[in-house]
Amino acid sequence: MNIINSTDILETNIREKMPIILDILLLDRTRSTQKHKKNIIWANNNYIKYGSKFYSEMAQIQPELVTGEMGIIIKPRALKSKETQKERTKSKAEVFTPTWIIKKQNDTVDKDFLNDDLETYVKRVWLEITCGEAPYMASRYDMETGESIQLNDRVGFVDRKIKRINREVDDKAEWQRLVVEAYKASYGFEWSGDSLLLARENLLYTYRDYYYDKWLEEPLYGLFEDIAKIISYNIFQMDGLKYIIPFTEKRERIVETQISLFDTEEPEEKWEIKPGKRVKVMNWETNKMEFFDKGVN
Repeated sequence: MNIINSTDILETNIREKMPIILDILLLDRTRSTQKHKKNIIWANNNYIKYGSKFYSEMAQIQPELVTGEMGIIIKPRALKSKETQKERTKSKAEVFTPTWIIKKQNDTVDKDFLNDDLETYVKRVWLEITCGEAPYMASRYDMETGESIQLNDRVGFVDRKIKRINREVDDKAEWQRLVVEAYKASYGFEWSGDSLLLARENLLYTYRDYYYDKWLEEPLYGLFEDIAKIISYNIFQMDGLKYIIPFTEKRERIVETQISLFDTEEPEEKWEIKPGKRVKVMNWETNKMEFFDKGVN
C-alpha cells in the first residue's frame, strides 16, 4: 500500500484494504449514538446528477455511494474541473490557499512554541476553521496544483508535530503514544461533506506516511483504526457561523389571525426560527462529548 506520493486517495481502496475504516471516516459523531450510527451529509448539490435521493445536499454519505463504480467522484479541489472549482467558489466561497502562504502563517504561530518540550508541543491544541481538505493540518499535496509534497517539505501543524516526534523518539510505543496525543490536540471543521471526507483521509494517510518513514513498515490495522476514530471526532461537519450541523436550523411559517379596526379578520404572517442541532466535539481530557460553542458568547 504505497500511497506516499498519491494525491487522490481512492475510497474503494480503503474499503477493500481496511473495510471498517471508511465507515469510521464517514461518521457524524454529533448525531450518532451507540445504537444508531449517522454519517456526515453531502451539504452540497455537486453530485445530484448521480441521483436526487442519495446525492442530495441533505443525504448522508454512504460507503456504497463513493466506492466501486462511484469510487472516483470525490476528488481534491485541484483535480476537479475548472467549472466545478468556479461553481464551488461562487456557492460556498471555497478557495485554495497556496502552500507557501500556509507555511508562512503556520510559521508565525509556531514560533512561539519552539522552546516547548516535546510533550507540551504535541499536546498544544490547534484548530483549522473551515478546513476544506485540511492543508493547514496536513499538507500532503499542493492545493493549487495537486502535486504531492514530500515529507520534509510538508508544513501543516500535524506535520510539524509528527516530524518532531520522528526526530526525537526512537521507541515505537512512545512514538505511538505521542502521535495519538498530537492527533487528539488537532481539530478542524468544514461544511461540505466531500471536502470533510478528504480532510479525514488526508489526516489518516499522513499518519501512515510518517509511520512508514520512521519504521519502514506499514502500521498495524488496529493502529490505523485508532487514529481514524480520533480523526472522526476531531474533524467534524459544522456551520461555522452558527456552530450547528448544516441545514438543521428550520424556519416555519406561522399565520396568526387578528381583528382589525373594522371587525374583519386579517391574517398576519410570521416566521419562527427553530435552532439547529448544536455540534459536539470530544474533550479528550474527560473522554466526553461537549458542545463546540460551550463558553462562546
